[in-house]
Amino acid sequence: MTIALSIAFAVWLAPAQGQTPAPESKPAYPLKVVRIILPFAEGGTGFVGRWVALKLTDVLGQSVVVDPRPGAGGNIGFEAAARSAPDGHTLVVGNAALSLSPNLYKKLGYDPARDFAPIAMLASVPNVLVVHPSVPAKSLQQLVQLARKQPGKLAFGSSGVSGTPHLSVELLKSLTGIDILHVPYKGAYVALVGLLGGEVDMVVTVPMGVAQYVKQGKLRALATLASQRSKVLPEVPTTAEAGLPQLVVINWYALLAPAGTPREIIDRLYTELMKIMKLPETRERFASFGADPTLSTPQELSEFLPADTVRWAKVIKDAGIPAE
Repeated sequence: MTIALSIAFAVWLAPAQGQTPAPESKPAYPLKVVRIILPFAEGGTGFVGRWVALKLTDVLGQSVVVDPRPGAGGNIGFEAAARSAPDGHTLVVGNAALSLSPNLYKKLGYDPARDFAPIAMLASVPNVLVVHPSVPAKSLQQLVQLARKQPGKLAFGSSGVSGTPHLSVELLKSLTGIDILHVPYKGAYVALVGLLGGEVDMVVTVPMGVAQYVKQGKLRALATLASQRSKVLPEVPTTAEAGLPQLVVINWYALLAPAGTPREIIDRLYTELMKIMKLPETRERFASFGADPTLSTPQELSEFLPADTVRWAKVIKDAGIPAE
């Protein structure tokens, strides 16, 4: 299901009748420092945002700086961006929170479908499902079979309620009808420590965070929740290869502007971003974080966002997670 994403465009007034039209000129951009709001200062949002700011500074002829605005599940930063002047001098790095928040909060100070003009998807990081070695399952299908035989006995840890690691397993439960206990921790690292200590049986996390433990035999990776295998754990099959092609959950990062930003500015930024994403140094930089540069048009991103919101709405409803 796709919902149209409204973006306001600039309208040029026609010259008065009988008047000789002046040559069309594009507005100068940028005229001042460009800031990129980071709704999450750390993690992938900060990593991607800081690199993009650095490289855009090289090509725009003006300084591009990051403006960390963390808090309230990213909503503080997103609201600040939505209320900024639509002149291309304020941008924001978006992630899955834009798809999740409309389903998790009764009142938002912004509308993800109305208040942003998508520019481009920048990067993606796959998730991987890992289990403690004591779990007698060597594949995703064996894990599902085990959970069916022992409903409610297996437990999974997460970084907290309603985060992507939590909802990834809720999606697995929704697709297979299995019952697994959720144990929320205060952060992804704490959840990983709980898994290593045997407090829970599994977690969903990024490959970079668990690769060393998988290679040491301290954890077992069952599936990568993406359409392609992870470069960090290339031996781990995808969920499609494991028989669950709908279980795809990636951490994505995109650049957006306030709605109403002139199309020529959106196009300029998109063109420069695509060049940046193709740079060998960008690929090397992103690889160090376990991320892949992702190329998409503003139109493709505008179609992806509402579809992703609808997708997670069903998962959240099935999991019985109430809106705050």
